[in-house]
Amino acid sequence: MSTTKNSRDIRASAEVLYKAFTDPKALEVWMAPGEMTGKIHKFDLREGGSYEMSLYYPESQKNDAGKPYGKTGDNEDKYTARFVELKPNEKIVLAINFDSKDEKNTGEMIMDVTLTPKGKATTVTIVFKNIPPGIKPEDNEKGTEMTLEKLAKYVE
Repeated sequence: MSTTKNSRDIRASAEVLYKAFTDPKALEVWMAPGEMTGKIHKFDLREGGSYEMSLYYPESQKNDAGKPYGKTGDNEDKYTARFVELKPNEKIVLAINFDSKDEKNTGEMIMDVTLTPKGKATTVTIVFKNIPPGIKPEDNEKGTEMTLEKLAKYVE
């Protein structure tokens, strides 16, 4: 199992960023990397609660074999994220499980988000642990970079 870590300084308060991580409408806007889109199906914000989300690849995006991407189905990555820890304006820990028929994409992945105030900005650090073997660490890092870029545009 692999681990990745990405950080970005974003010109927003920790309060604003925490809200962006815990508001389903916000997550639909910024959580999907690049040209992907997102849809929240269920949302229960509390420790032990969870949300269910689908990330959709653009129809034009295909893998090296010319087939649509998707861990769940054509052009879709669906997952459940359980809130393990919620420390308002400081930390969010999620346990993520992809809905996939391919065992290489399954297993509980941990997403640990820390928000550290830095002057007029906040450093957002996202660490993924126990990344399933079907997800290349470099793809996870790139996706996280794109997501942090969208998050910055959303809150700044």
